Amino acid sequence: MKLVSELLTEGIRAAAVQAGLVEPDAVAEPFVPTADPRHGDYQCNWAFRLAKIARKAPREVAAILVERLGDNPMIARVELAGPGFVNVFLSDPWLGENLRARSVAADLGVPQVGAGRTMVIDYSSPNIAKRMHVGHLRSTIIGDAITRMYRVLGWKVIADNHIGDWGTQFGKLIVAWERWRDDAAYAEDPVAELQRLYQAFGEAAQEQPDLIERARAETVKLQEGESKSRALWQEFCRVSLEEFDRVYERLGVSFDVVLGESYYRDRLQRLVDDLLERGIAVHDQGAVIVPFDASDGKGLSKNPLLIRKSDGAALYGTTDLATVLHRVETWAPERVLYETDVRQALHFRQVFAASRKLGVEVEFVHIGHGMLKLDGGVASTRAGTVLNLVDVLDTAVAHARTVVDQASAHLSESERAEIAEAVGVGAVKITDLSQNPSTDIHFDWERMLAIEGDTAPYLLYANARCHSIFRKAGLDIETFVPGLPDLTHDTARAVALLVVRTPEVVIAATEAAKPNVLATHVFALARAFASFYSACRVLDEDLSAEVRLGRLSLVYAVARSLSLCLDLLGLVPLRRM
Repeated sequence: MKLVSELLTEGIRAAAVQAGLVEPDAVAEPFVPTADPRHGDYQCNWAFRLAKIARKAPREVAAILVERLGDNPMIARVELAGPGFVNVFLSDPWLGENLRARSVAADLGVPQVGAGRTMVIDYSSPNIAKRMHVGHLRSTIIGDAITRMYRVLGWKVIADNHIGDWGTQFGKLIVAWERWRDDAAYAEDPVAELQRLYQAFGEAAQEQPDLIERARAETVKLQEGESKSRALWQEFCRVSLEEFDRVYERLGVSFDVVLGESYYRDRLQRLVDDLLERGIAVHDQGAVIVPFDASDGKGLSKNPLLIRKSDGAALYGTTDLATVLHRVETWAPERVLYETDVRQALHFRQVFAASRKLGVEVEFVHIGHGMLKLDGGVASTRAGTVLNLVDVLDTAVAHARTVVDQASAHLSESERAEIAEAVGVGAVKITDLSQNPSTDIHFDWERMLAIEGDTAPYLLYANARCHSIFRKAGLDIETFVPGLPDLTHDTARAVALLVVRTPEVVIAATEAAKPNVLATHVFALARAFASFYSACRVLDEDLSAEVRLGRLSLVYAVARSLSLCLDLLGLVPLRRM
């Protein structure tokens, strides 16, 4: 199905062609929703650009377009506003027909603009032998939402969890394992014991410098494939991945591939040699770097990419370049996205510039998120204030359970537990996803779990209310056949507009890589639905069969839109609360 904005844009292009203002293949300025509904449903400012071509005043050009746009069945009226804006009010009969058709279409008729296109997205990326902490939360949640949005637009998406599973930390861990491990503690909680051992090594090494040399020796053994070292490394990876998977399951997150740094270790030397042979990299004071100049990007000329240290060790940049080449060779993506915190922006600009020197022509996108603040402070491993991710989720669910027990006391214990999990995890997610990724966010448990306001409980309750209406009506929402929605009340029309705009918002949020654009939309829809439900009774006995069906049809469309948006944001669309 074509978008409403797309149909209107086609109409104004045709009007401009008929008026002799442009050629038939001209690219028209698109229609966008108006900021104030009193000024119409959609607005276009193309007249300003056309005026320069036609050597006329923008308002004169807009008047020509308004006159020719009037004869269109989807438009009730067109208005000329200000110095040259074209404002359109949609026809209610057309809006109703479009809403009905969209409500029964798969994913509300979201256009498959990504069909035949492939992209890779890199997000989450925890480290082996360490608990996932709140520092991984934003990357995981934002990356998952972006993955879902791309897929609903028809893209083939490869979600790659590039875990930290290689490096000198494993030499340190092996030394600590052999000296201080507690087998009983490991059996009870493997990752907690590994994390304790790593910290114990750091403390002991301050008093015993020889431990650093022993760790280096163990690292060499591992890199050379010594059987005992490799067996320990594999064990550490196994227990860590099992714990990661349990956290991801709670978050509703999954990956297509999990290829850590170790996967690329055998490629690094060949990569460095190739860079040197091609003159892309040079030796510099014993190290190897990829230098840049002004043509590679602003600020990069003073920030070369270090790909081999003077001691011969590879770095993140080396591995990331090898990863880029593997992804291009394996999946031939058109686009590659990285979701990390904003502090890594320079590193990825360097990697992208070096990749282009290697002849890689894919579109690179780095999505940098801001910091997460808890109780007024920034979560930081260095500051020692970091919280384990599972503890954050447990805290959210515990707070949610208090709210659910009060609001849904009539439900069974198992139902309330299931709802609390969905609400608590959803609260964590929507607090993040409702903000621009680049901004810092702060968790305020009381605000996050409020029934009113832009919160997960408010969204989930709106969806549950839709399903409750159908249960009270004795209807199965899955088999319901909608009729034309009743749009006679202003609140109903406002809801209908938001529903039909949903596919446009999905595309905009995906192109901007900003799930908050979709979150803003779904909050607006939930508020509009609450206003409609308050003003228009749906199941009153004195309603005519036609009005009742029309209002139920609108509720059905809202349920379809809410379910789609909540799913794309990674929330569980509850049907009962």
